[in-house]
Amino acid sequence: MSAPTHTPPPGATAVLVLADGSVFWGRGIGARGEVVGEVCFNTSITGYQEIMTDPSYAGQMITFTFPHIGNVGVNDEDIENASPVALGCILRQDITEPSNFRASGHFNDWLAKNGRVGISGVDTRRLTKRIRNEGAPNGVICHNPDGTFDVDALIAKANLWPGLEGMDLARDNSCTEGYEWEDTLWSRTGGYGKLGNAKHHVVAIDYGIKRNILRNLASQDCKVSVVPATTGADEILAMNPDGIFLSNGPGDPAATGEYAVPTIKKLIDSGKPVFGICLGHQMMALALGAKTKKMEVGHRGANHPVKDTTTGVVEITSQNHGFVVDKDTLPDNVEATHFSLFDGSLAGLRVKDKPAFAVQYHPEASPGPHDSHYLFKRFVSLIEDAKS
Repeated sequence: MSAPTHTPPPGATAVLVLADGSVFWGRGIGARGEVVGEVCFNTSITGYQEIMTDPSYAGQMITFTFPHIGNVGVNDEDIENASPVALGCILRQDITEPSNFRASGHFNDWLAKNGRVGISGVDTRRLTKRIRNEGAPNGVICHNPDGTFDVDALIAKANLWPGLEGMDLARDNSCTEGYEWEDTLWSRTGGYGKLGNAKHHVVAIDYGIKRNILRNLASQDCKVSVVPATTGADEILAMNPDGIFLSNGPGDPAATGEYAVPTIKKLIDSGKPVFGICLGHQMMALALGAKTKKMEVGHRGANHPVKDTTTGVVEITSQNHGFVVDKDTLPDNVEATHFSLFDGSLAGLRVKDKPAFAVQYHPEASPGPHDSHYLFKRFVSLIEDAKS
């Protein structure tokens, strides 16, 4: 890394600083102000609005490696949460003018309206290489149209931020009260559909759930009751569900597991079918006796090949996680079912003597575009088998 300069270049209205003292100057986008958190990168070439609203990105700033961010504008349908959760974004080029028949607004206006701070004009190739080689750092984005910055103070703030390890962020990104979900998958002609007469009842534990997961469950004729992350097993079982879903979410699974793992253990022991995604996968593993660990870089993008060892099929998946299940700690009654073909890390598991399974990636995100939708059908098949 070249030695940083603390003198803003002409026209600089924003700066990204890392805890190691690296400084990246640029132009401010979105809201004015500053945010501190973990700096990561995402290699997806579409879906920036879904990414910014994914609750799994709590505590993080996203470096988009694809340059044309903003080209389809924003709308009220392509969101995974009511408002953005990612702290901010880092771009190479200025936000592209929207050009899409579904666009209802400009990405920059949407960022500003929702209080998200960003920076453009950054050498994202250099930044991505730094993250890839040295791990995801703490950092601060500061947007000040006046162009004045106390870089040393910002570096100090980056160093004081404790990092995601040990953080329970699921509680703050979960719903506070339970609710029923009815929307089904989107179609070009009709938008989102509505669930009719449901065949099955699924309770989904919300650790920071994405809406499209709920839509996929509803599209499999499942009435979905969403409950807060801290809901106990007895309360869930009293709802008499046919199946239980463990959602994605942000933060350290071991920290969230302090209250979630005892609940998940009871739910698995009940014999009800259980399906987990991402954080739900990690906490299912913890409940079964395995361990999780922080990754140096993490997996974030829509081009990750995963092999299903039960079928031999390779699927292209969407992933977003900075923690992973240590495959060497799986107990004897748990089978590894999926592996990343990028680095061999564990991407799926199932319990041999219970109808419970989970995957590390996001089958609802449609990168293949439908390579992984079979997992929702697999869950419903377990429900139907249990009923019969």
